[in-house]
Amino acid sequence: MAHPLHHAESSAQKFGGVPSDYQSVHDWFDASKEHLALFTHRAMRHHAQGLFEAQRVFGLTLTNSAGRDIPVRWIGEQHIREDCQGRIPSMADWLRRIQPEPWMANGHIDRHAGDEPCGDPRVAWASEVAAGRTVLGLKDWMAARATQATQSA
Repeated sequence: MAHPLHHAESSAQKFGGVPSDYQSVHDWFDASKEHLALFTHRAMRHHAQGLFEAQRVFGLTLTNSAGRDIPVRWIGEQHIREDCQGRIPSMADWLRRIQPEPWMANGHIDRHAGDEPCGDPRVAWASEVAAGRTVLGLKDWMAARATQATQSA
């Protein structure tokens, strides 16, 4: 399946009601396509852990337009099976296949003295963006740094 609408149509055929009854659940499973429009986006939610997360987001059941209560887990299982050749992988199945890169392995602690960035914060933020250490906008980046400083104090 390539599009959440097709999953929703499949759900309506399987569980009754209309596709719009299921669209939000299928949109949620495929939301990671916003960041990477390759099948590997499925590593984010297309696994057993994703099923439990979907239940936390949408509740244990949804009532379709035919008045039938459908377990959200069934809808998620259908989505994952349609995308993963009939199986429901574990999160570990996805994570084991990540090709390790050096930047993933070793963190570091900033040794900057004080709670504020040195000099103009826009320069520090631009440097972080250029180095790929943040995708946050300046305002969000500054708020995150303030939160980190408060938590470490």
